[in-house]
Amino acid sequence: MSVLIVSGTDTGVGKTVVTAAVASLARQRGSSVAVVKPAQTGVAPGEPGDLDEVIRLSGVPTTFELARYPAALSPAAAARAAGEPPVSLAAAAERIGELAETSRLVLVEGAGGLLVRFDEDGGTLADLARMLGAPVLVVVRAGLGTLNHTALTLEALAHRGLDLAGLVIGSWPDDPGEAERSNVADLEMLAARPLAGVLPEGAGALGEEEFSGLARRSLSVTLGGGLDLASFKRTFKLSA
Repeated sequence: MSVLIVSGTDTGVGKTVVTAAVASLARQRGSSVAVVKPAQTGVAPGEPGDLDEVIRLSGVPTTFELARYPAALSPAAAARAAGEPPVSLAAAAERIGELAETSRLVLVEGAGGLLVRFDEDGGTLADLARMLGAPVLVVVRAGLGTLNHTALTLEALAHRGLDLAGLVIGSWPDDPGEAERSNVADLEMLAARPLAGVLPEGAGALGEEEFSGLARRSLSVTLGGGLDLASFKRTFKLSA
C-alpha cells in the first residue's frame, strides 16, 4: 500500500502522461492501482479530463476525480469563479487514505505546480503530500527555464520536509537543442540523483499497447520500468 504524488514545475509539463506511464507499469505488474485527481480545472462537465487520458493510455479503470471546475485557473480561483466550494484537502487525504487500504498503489495527480492553491486558506498539493506522508514525483520540462523552476520546486519540497521520488522529463524532443542537452546533467545535479524517467515528445498520442511498451522503456527501475539512462545519453550525445 503506497501513495505517490505526481506534481510538476508548471502546467503543461506532462504530468498526466507520466501519471499514466506509472499506472501502466503498475498494471503490467499485476498491482492494484487507483488514480486520483483532487481537482480538474479548465474542463466543462461531461468533457473528457485528465483521468480519461490516464484510462485511455494505461488501461487502469479505477480513477477518482474529486472536484471539477470549468475555468482554466488554479483550483482555488476556478472554484471561486464557479461560485462553488473549493476542494477540501483534508477530505481528499481521507479518501486517498481509504483507497490506499485496498490498492497497492494510489497515484495522485496535482494541478499545475506544487504550490498552486487549492483553497482560500492557501492549501497546496505540498500540504496534501504532507498529510499523506507521501513522496512527490516531479515532472519537469526539458528546455530553457526548467532549471530555475525545478530548483524552486525542490527547495519547496525540502523546506516542507517532503521526500522527492525523482525527476521525470515529461516531453523530450526528437531533435533536442543545446539547452535540452545541457539541462539533463544540471537536472540530475539539482536532484542529486539520476533522472527517474524521460518521456518522448508525443507519447500521449499513442494507443494503450504501444504506450505500455514506451512506459517500460521510459521510466526507471525505481518506478517499475527499465530505462537505460546510459543508452539514452549516448543516443543524444549527452555527458555521462
